[in-house]
Amino acid sequence: MFELMVEISFSAAHQLRGYKGACEKLHGHNWKVQVHVVSERLNEIDIAIDFHELKRLADEVIAPLDHSFLNEIFPFTEKNPSSENVAKWIYDSLKKRVNSDTLDLSEVTVWESDTASATYYE
Repeated sequence: MFELMVEISFSAAHQLRGYKGACEKLHGHNWKVQVHVVSERLNEIDIAIDFHELKRLADEVIAPLDHSFLNEIFPFTEKNPSSENVAKWIYDSLKKRVNSDTLDLSEVTVWESDTASATYYE
């Protein structure tokens, strides 16, 4: 099994509804996103996917989040824009673009700081 990872980033603000503490106030992060894919076999040129292609797909998914207020973007108008929910949203959005006969999205990790992250996988 082969596993590949690309890292992308975006900047966005959010506030956690119902949270009792500093994070209930409007604040922002420079989010880092790690996208992992797996493949059991390589293609005819011995790669699972071009890193540039995987990064391009991931960048397309996070483009609406960059320099935004996450609470104003669906589904975060209804769900809290927590790191956990952001990771799941990116995973669900990217899975449709990445998965193929030979490639599967395995996990998405979202870092809201250098020391705090959330990972989503199925």
